[in-house]
Amino acid sequence: MDFKRLLLVDDEEGVRRFLGLSLMDLGYEVQTAANGREALEVFDAFRPNIVFTDIKMPVMDGIDLLKAIKERSPDTEVVMITGHGDMDLAIESLKFDASDFITKPINNDVLEVSLERARERYSMKLQLREYTENLEKLVQEKTDRIVELERQNAACQVVQGLSSALSDAAQEVETGYGVFNELPCLVSIHNRYLEIVAHNRLFEERLGNQVGNNSFDIYSDRTSPGNACPVQRTFETGKGQRSKENFLTKDGDEIPVTVYTAPLPNKDGEIELVLDISVDMTELKRLQDELYTTQYKYQRLFDEAPCYITVQDADLNIVEANRLFKRDFGEVEGHFCFEAYKHRNEPCEGCLVDNTLLDGESRQRETVVTTLSGEQKHMLVQAAPLHDASGRIFQAMELSTDITEIRRLQDHLTSLGIMLGSMSHGVKGMLTSLDGGIYRLESGLKKGDNERVEAATRTLKSMIGRVKKMVLDILYYAKSRELETEAVDASRFLRDTADVGAARAAAGKVAFVRDIPDDLGTMQADTAALSAALVNFLENGVDACEGREDGRLALSAERTPAGLVITVSDNGMGMDHETRDKIFTLFFSSKGKRGTGIGLFISNQTIEQHGGSIRVESAPHEGSTFIITLPDRAGKQEAGAGK
Repeated sequence: MDFKRLLLVDDEEGVRRFLGLSLMDLGYEVQTAANGREALEVFDAFRPNIVFTDIKMPVMDGIDLLKAIKERSPDTEVVMITGHGDMDLAIESLKFDASDFITKPINNDVLEVSLERARERYSMKLQLREYTENLEKLVQEKTDRIVELERQNAACQVVQGLSSALSDAAQEVETGYGVFNELPCLVSIHNRYLEIVAHNRLFEERLGNQVGNNSFDIYSDRTSPGNACPVQRTFETGKGQRSKENFLTKDGDEIPVTVYTAPLPNKDGEIELVLDISVDMTELKRLQDELYTTQYKYQRLFDEAPCYITVQDADLNIVEANRLFKRDFGEVEGHFCFEAYKHRNEPCEGCLVDNTLLDGESRQRETVVTTLSGEQKHMLVQAAPLHDASGRIFQAMELSTDITEIRRLQDHLTSLGIMLGSMSHGVKGMLTSLDGGIYRLESGLKKGDNERVEAATRTLKSMIGRVKKMVLDILYYAKSRELETEAVDASRFLRDTADVGAARAAAGKVAFVRDIPDDLGTMQADTAALSAALVNFLENGVDACEGREDGRLALSAERTPAGLVITVSDNGMGMDHETRDKIFTLFFSSKGKRGTGIGLFISNQTIEQHGGSIRVESAPHEGSTFIITLPDRAGKQEAGAGK
């Protein structure tokens, strides 16, 4: 028995030192503490067998320490150290299961006696626990044995009763009376020579009179005793069998059945007969075939539907997605809908599926999504609840229909008036500025104030430029027209465009950097349309840098195997993924009232008309980069010749 770990607790350092040495001389492993709270921390780590503690201590006294130790470890022995004036407290400590108390100054003989008493108490507790556990184990073993004997006795009675019942059943089948003739099952009795000795009426109606025939003859795929049928296996193993088989009817047709066999022993326990009860599975098979056909049909409808379909659970995980959805967004089962579909890290605001799961109401709305290939689609999204057998809503189906082409046609028919209405305030503001500029011009001319005249001229030029841009945007949007392309010097064209962007950047106090080589060759372009598109990107870059002291806008170009690559970048506010997906959507603007939402839409159309493409790289607070690639037509060869 290990009884060597001892914790000594006293607020006097001298007592801890000298008493600790005495205890170590007696062979104990000793740790000390200056008060009750410190002692509990040491106790949890050290787990001593015995604790010597002073009664009166600061922070936590000995009585409270005794109570705390007994709560943690009832088997730990605690000896109280007391002065002569603390005798009442020492006696009280015995009520809380202290093993002993000794008075100061501590005599070595008294110390050894107290330690021996504590050791004996500890040993008795362990022996008592061991005896109790052994007694409980013995009682449990005896109880388990009695229960097992009772189970065996009950099993014997059940077997005897079952054997008797089966014998009675066989007698009923042989005589043609009793419950087996009323069962909707094929029932037959077979002897040890694998001969059918009796069967019920339903058996005879379906298979004909088979009494005297071989047991295996009724099966469609059993042609000899060597090809064991369930009856033969029952005689061989002495155990009942269960298997799916096919019976041959008296007309030569096959009947799918589930066969159940049971051995019928004689009085000596030997298997004398086998009872065969077979359930006709024809109707079940027909229902299963119908179910499989229906499932296949609905799976085909699900997969072949010309829209995106997902089934989502209460956590917005995609449980199932149809083939079209997987084609455009990948294998998404097990992923959150907002991750796979909208490229977000959290659910969409006002999520349709989430609200449908809460109230069971179907709902719909429109949104824009981007496929894995980068294609943007305008979708009509609908959510509907799915109920389980008890009527509880446990999932929701989200169906998204591509209405991009419909919206494009509707936009051309109806949005011009909306656009003009939304621009009315902007036009009024520009007209007011023009009036103010004219007034300042006239005033400057009358007064001969050249500075006022120049300021008014700058204002008028700026406002005329804004009016011109707005009118061009309206015209480009309202009237689809063919490009009027011509071969132009790419470097000169881009420098002229950069001059327009530089003026806008200077007005917005944004640093402008250009990197346009001289050897870019020629390009086929509608200069008016393409210049307006590029200026739109530059102006958006200036707006993105507004309010930044270190705002920076850059325009660069280079020839690559893919064609002419033009890059417009800024270090402005940047965009999140959802905004990047929608910036080329008609009437979408992140500028609030300052934007019309058609500039980038028209710019994107212009680039596409030139056979080009736009790639956007951006993140919040990290700026944006627009990479425009225009394929070579006549320009590439001439660029090479010029090098």
